[in-house]
This record gives sequence, C-alpha cells and structure tokens, in this order.
Amino acid sequence: MKLHWSPRSPFVRKVMIVLHETGQLDRVERVRTVVAVGTPPGPDILDDNPLGKIPALVLDDGRCLFDSRVICEYLDTRHAGQRLLPDDGEARLTHLRWQALGDGVTDILLLMRTEYLRAQPDATILEGFRRKLFASFGRLEAEAEQWVATPFGLGQISVLCAIGQLDFRYAGSNWQAAYPALAGWYDAYSQRDSVKATAVVDDAPPTGEDTHSLLDFLQIR
Repeated sequence: MKLHWSPRSPFVRKVMIVLHETGQLDRVERVRTVVAVGTPPGPDILDDNPLGKIPALVLDDGRCLFDSRVICEYLDTRHAGQRLLPDDGEARLTHLRWQALGDGVTDILLLMRTEYLRAQPDATILEGFRRKLFASFGRLEAEAEQWVATPFGLGQISVLCAIGQLDFRYAGSNWQAAYPALAGWYDAYSQRDSVKATAVVDDAPPTGEDTHSLLDFLQIR
C-alpha cells in the first residue's frame, strides 16, 4: 500500500499511530506529498484523491481511501490485536464521539491559523474559532479521567493529535495551566511508543510568521 504522507499533518499522524499500534508499518510505503490550503494541489495527489487532501491510502488493488477516519477504520480491520475502534455498543460510540471532537479541534486550529495569516483576517470569524476552541478544551478537560479508564483507541489517538497540533504551531500557548487534568493525561499518553515515534516534524523552511500575536488572541493563560 502507498500512503500520501507528511510529517507535519495531524491527520496523517493519526494514521501513522494506528500503523504503529497495529504492527502494520512495514506494509505501507510513505510518499511525501505537499498540500496546503492556499496552494493548488499537484497531480500526484489529485490522481489518487480528487479532493487533493492527505492522508490518502492507495490499496494494492489501486483503490484509494480517504480521509483519516476511513483509513484508520480500514487498517483496524487488518490486524489480530485488540481493536482500536470497538465493533459495536457504547464503547464504539464513545470512541467515535471522541474522534469527532479531536478531529474537530484539529480543524479549528488549521482554519484559525489560515484565517489569521490572511492580509486582512476577519475578526468575527476568528472570535468564532476562539470560542469553539475554548469550549472544546473545556469538554476535553471534563472528560480526561474517563479516557484513562477506557482502553486506548481511536478516540484518544484523535485527541492526542489535536493537542499535538496546538503544541506544534503554538508551543507557547500554556494550555496546560488552564486544563491541568487534560495536561496530565496528555503527558502520560505521550510516552506511548507510537506517539513518540510519530511526533510532528517541520520539514519546511521557516516562514517568519508571527505566532505571538495569535497566542495573545487565544489568551490561554
């Protein structure tokens, strides 16, 4: 199989953690693929994924799976260990809900940064993102203890990747002070081999963008 991959993408990271956790890393060829919101996608990714997004997983029969949710669920059917997404019942619903929350936070962070870096960002749009982000982190904080009692799976993976994206782009946000239970959970689960092995790496040249002003806007103290 072939995976359109980037070391900077939080959604690619979800797939990579699943590959590590399920022992399937050697089954996948990683292909560095560059995509960005403000740049037209190249033919290399469009030929496989008409949406022009990563991750995209090309199967041995030529079919391509996208997005990360579909890819992770597919990979979870291809190993003999404990499922990262339970088959049915309340446990499955719990992980699906956490995945939706984690992926949603990641989307907010990506869209907020894109809006902020525009020549004339819209203050109303940014305020909407800020309120959603704070509400989401409040919910994550409230449910942090439940994550410890729940077997590790796709829900926790999604949240780990969302927080990792915040740390990657805005390392000085100091979110840990505002959400101590979440911070304790995150620190503990960040020690898993799969999480350490997939840490985000910025392989692009520095852009010189001003992140300090956005940190002030976030007001995470």
